[in-house]
Amino acid sequence: MEYRQLGNSGLRISTLTMGTMTFGGSGNFAAIGNTGVDAARRQFDLCRDHGVNIVDTANMYSAGVSEEIVGEALENSRADWLIATKVRFPMGDGPNDAGLSRHHILNQAEASLRRLRTDYIDLYQLHEWDGHTRLEETLGALETLVQQGKVRYVGVSNYTGWQLLKALGVAERDRLPRFSSEQIYYSLHGREAENELLPAAVDQGLGVLVWSPLAGGLLSGKYTRGDDGQLQGPAGGRQLSDWSEPPIDYPDRLFATIDVIRKIADGHGVSGAQVSLAWLLTRPAVTSLIVGARTEEQLADNLAAAELTLSDDEVAALEQVSRPPLLYPYWHQRAAASDRLGAPDRVLLDPYL
Repeated sequence: MEYRQLGNSGLRISTLTMGTMTFGGSGNFAAIGNTGVDAARRQFDLCRDHGVNIVDTANMYSAGVSEEIVGEALENSRADWLIATKVRFPMGDGPNDAGLSRHHILNQAEASLRRLRTDYIDLYQLHEWDGHTRLEETLGALETLVQQGKVRYVGVSNYTGWQLLKALGVAERDRLPRFSSEQIYYSLHGREAENELLPAAVDQGLGVLVWSPLAGGLLSGKYTRGDDGQLQGPAGGRQLSDWSEPPIDYPDRLFATIDVIRKIADGHGVSGAQVSLAWLLTRPAVTSLIVGARTEEQLADNLAAAELTLSDDEVAALEQVSRPPLLYPYWHQRAAASDRLGAPDRVLLDPYL
């Protein structure tokens, strides 16, 4: 297992992160999995044996049950793990039970600590933007938690480029906690992060944790185009249920990408999932991929991706088949500014030059 620095922080994390969205399986999360405490312990053992040192959860996964399972499973091995969790989404029916107000953040941090059975959170992440709360209030609440020793590093998730840079600017101006990382959706089928979020990570020295690196299983090698031209996959698969993340856009490009993934996977004698994950680990700024699974067999297969090395030709073939068209102003910069591109610009534009 390789360990990479989390942005400009001094923290080193494994290139694969244990995901826990399958833990609990209540409410909408039943479509993803229902891993209980005993199975979670086995998954933690498997991940630790492969060198994984970080687990990612969120207070809203199965309404707190995921955190509870993590806390119970790791109660006797807390020192061996970095724990990342998140705050933002509703955790009750009250008018102040959601968002990134000081009230909600401080209350939910205490609730997460209780469920996780720990007295500190290694990486506390803002789960989503809150356009109703001033960043000064949000970052000030994080400062309180850091000063109290309850949070060690802070991160952000699902922000746009301008939201991310505004938050970093406020943090620098007011000497408030600066994000060490951003957690984003990124995959061979969803490369929008290359427009702003990955270049910002390179420019600002942020680590990048990737959620849903297999596009909700679409890139696992288990899905194909059926005779009717529609998505075909295993019975009970998430993409054939009511679960809608990530969306299936540009199906022709998706199926062409799957074809290349399967060809490369066959050549290595591995799964499509391993190929898809290995490609992401070659991308600029990517620190770690969050992998979770319903079964130990799926998890073991994903973990093996850390040992897979793709050739330069294979990396290029995957990039080319999945490449989206350039949006404005990027196509204009490619045409008019390619003589003076910096490292952040080249994250997106290099393949198009």
